[in-house]
Amino acid sequence: MSQQIHLLIIDPQNDFCDLPADARPQVRGIAASPALPVSGGDRDMKRLADFVTRMGPRLRDITVTLDSHPHVAIERTTFWKDRDGQPVAPFTLISADRVAAGDFVPASQADLVLRQLRALERAGRYQLVVWPVHCVTGTWGHNIHAEVAEALAAWELQSHSTPHKVLKGEYPWSEHYGAFEAEVPLDEVPWTQFNMPLAQRVTEDVDLLLVAGLASSHCVAASVDQLLGALPRLPLKPGFQVMLLSDCMSPVGGFEAQAEQFLQRASAAGVQLQTAQQVLDACTR
Repeated sequence: MSQQIHLLIIDPQNDFCDLPADARPQVRGIAASPALPVSGGDRDMKRLADFVTRMGPRLRDITVTLDSHPHVAIERTTFWKDRDGQPVAPFTLISADRVAAGDFVPASQADLVLRQLRALERAGRYQLVVWPVHCVTGTWGHNIHAEVAEALAAWELQSHSTPHKVLKGEYPWSEHYGAFEAEVPLDEVPWTQFNMPLAQRVTEDVDLLLVAGLASSHCVAASVDQLLGALPRLPLKPGFQVMLLSDCMSPVGGFEAQAEQFLQRASAAGVQLQTAQQVLDACTR
């Protein structure tokens, strides 16, 4: 019996790719700019597209997550002002105490925002980062990297299957890095809670789950961490394995240490790290 392989692609979107100017559309005569480009992201996605093309029907199924935000949300520059009413710079850290002190002022829902920030900090992971506006649903930046999109279309034609696409991050008052749940899930907002059907989809009757995407410091890391935490609740096949395509992901600049910590954490949990070529070689012997 052949090995059942599922490929999970995290956020392979234009806004996360350091695309050259000739690969971007012209808007009023100026090349569109990726909002949050990851150094090496374009190269990673080209390598991933080649991997999908060459693996072809050996991939039983593909799931693609898409970071999907409104223009104004808790984790972006459009949501925050300082105490003087001036915009807050990208990559600023927002703490609950500084919001309570009036150093940072949210655009709306101040009480809810403060509760969310305190809950995030109680989890002991990090403070909120203010990101540039990125992956606004329906924009060019939200679209899948062109070569990845072409490879997925070719896989559809070849396999007579359809990649499963999952939107994440639509709730404006919680950060949502991982594919499976928001950073602060809310009981009253179902789509912020753990997505068990998605976890089941990427593991059910699967021997090998391959993971690639952007960025390894944030959305890939959070997605894998969330899934690993749920594995004891899932009916896995004997020998089920998670593997990262290590050369089809890169970190956000300035967060390289977080990416390295994630890789160490994943490896300690039994996740394998392989290059795309190593997986191809193993599957085509």
